Amino acid sequence: QVQLVESGGGLVQAGDSLRLSCTASGPTFSMFGGGWFRQAPGKEREFVAAISGDGAFAYYTDSVKGRFTISRDNAKISLHLQMDSLKVEDTAVYYCAVAKTLLATTLTGYKYWGQGTQVTVSS
Repeated sequence: QVQLVESGGGLVQAGDSLRLSCTASGPTFSMFGGGWFRQAPGKEREFVAAISGDGAFAYYTDSVKGRFTISRDNAKISLHLQMDSLKVEDTAVYYCAVAKTLLATTLTGYKYWGQGTQVTVSS
């Protein structure tokens, strides 16, 4: 069983930056891919970014490419999402997750989920 706890959300203005962190419990964290998803009010949860278990590969949804950076620290069993040049449309609850395999980019590819952290970007 893996438990995930997110932190770092908040209220910022457009153009600002935020860094989300996710601390995991469990001895096999580095064996599995990690990811960030988000869910805006009235919308379905969507993929944001994913990183392979060893941190060598990262993937992003088109809308955040060049602005967001996913990273992980397997020694500290943590996952991070650096969000720069934030836009109003980035407003959502952000969830970190641990994949069932080395890397996944879809909801069904993830087994463990955090409770979510709110990110609100004002204009």
